[in-house]
Amino acid sequence: MARSKKSVKAPKKARKTAKIVSFKVSKEKAPFMTFKFTEQTFYWFVMLSLIFCLSLWVLNIQLQTTEILQSISATF
Repeated sequence: MARSKKSVKAPKKARKTAKIVSFKVSKEKAPFMTFKFTEQTFYWFVMLSLIFCLSLWVLNIQLQTTEILQSISATF
């Protein structure tokens, strides 16, 4: 039986890393005061709506609890 030789690969050279510059001033991609509806805008709107609904629900529960406590204290 004939054996096939396996080729040995040379080790790869390490990549050169780019120099990291911190706090580099860059140009604006879009003016600051522009409004563009994106997917992220939709997610923020949904989250804001859920938080608003939750706060209304908690406020409703607090008002009901206050009414119950007042009706209990009025009977004694």
